[in-house]
Order: sequence, then C-alpha cells, then structure tokens
Amino acid sequence: MSAAAVEHPCDGEPEALLETANRLMEQLPGYRVEIIGGVITVAPPPDGPHARALTKLMRPFIAAGLDDGESEVLQGIGLWLPGGPEDYAIPDLAIVDADLDEHLIENNCYDPAVFRLVLEVTSGNYQNDLRNKVVAYADAKVPVYVIVDRKHDRIHVLTEPLAGGYDRHEVYAPGQEAPLPASIGAEVALDVAELVRAGHPRP
Repeated sequence: MSAAAVEHPCDGEPEALLETANRLMEQLPGYRVEIIGGVITVAPPPDGPHARALTKLMRPFIAAGLDDGESEVLQGIGLWLPGGPEDYAIPDLAIVDADLDEHLIENNCYDPAVFRLVLEVTSGNYQNDLRNKVVAYADAKVPVYVIVDRKHDRIHVLTEPLAGGYDRHEVYAPGQEAPLPASIGAEVALDVAELVRAGHPRP
C-alpha cells in the first residue's frame, strides 16, 4: 500500500477522517482506502500476481471446509479497528465466523471479534503490512495474522496478540510449509513455494 496525501475541502469545518476516506473511495474506484492509527492510506488496485496469490491462498482454506458451516473465507471485508475512533482496515483475505452479518459496526466494517484470521499479500509499501498492520490487528485481538511477503519471498504467521504486537512470529521460506493454528477451525498448512511463485509475474 502507498499512502496518499489527502486534501480537505476549504469551506467550513474540516471533514472527519471517515468522510475523507469515503470521498476518496468514490473518487478512486478500485483503490483500497483504510484508516490505520489515524492515518489514511490509499492503495492502487492489485496487480495480477497479487490477485493470483489470493486465489491460490483461498484453495487450502476452502478444501479444509472453512467456507461452509461455522466460518466463511472472504476477500476484502472491512474490519473495524479499536486503535482510533474511525480506524478500519480491509484485509486481503479473512476467515470469519458465519454470523458475520450480525456484527456490522459502521461503514461496512465488522467487529474484530468475528475474525479468526486475517491475511495480507504485500504490495509496493510492504512496510505497512509488516509494521502498522501488525500493531493494528494485534490491538484488535485478531488471533492469527498471515503475511505473504512478496518482496522477501517469505510467509509470516503471527499469533497470540498482545498490546502493540503479537507474542509469536514465525517466518517460513520456500521449501517449507507454514502451519496455521487449529483455532481457525481446521488444520491448514500453506505451501510457501507455491504462494511465493504465484505472487510474482510469470516468466
């Protein structure tokens, strides 16, 4: 993600961050606008390899039965964050409780309590996923945060959220499988090589 400068209208009171974020979403169709730590970030539409990696990522979760019954596997669903009065994120992929619809908070964003896992596939500003979102998701008590780091060809699995970060941070390289906690609802291990390969342009 890359942060973009935001201009406020000149007349009257400055608009609230949420109003600014929603205005940007209207002006920039296809872009992802988030508020994390009171800062608006704007990310361009994902490239083909990013989308391809997400498709590959959905398969093991669906095969494990996590998209039926007690949970769902969803892309681009809003997560309301406790870090600020208007903070929210839109993770690339999430595993959520099946009763998600009963937990809408505001601005098409849902209570973090229904999120079992959030996952990001890094883009240009990978530091946002590796730093700012680590704090944001941990403070929201999301139990599992997975990062497919396309810059360094690694998968990060963060568990046991604490204030300001996660207590456990495991890093996996190609040739390894990244096991995920059974707390997500099933036994799942991610093939690092396959996902790293999917996240790069085809030769």
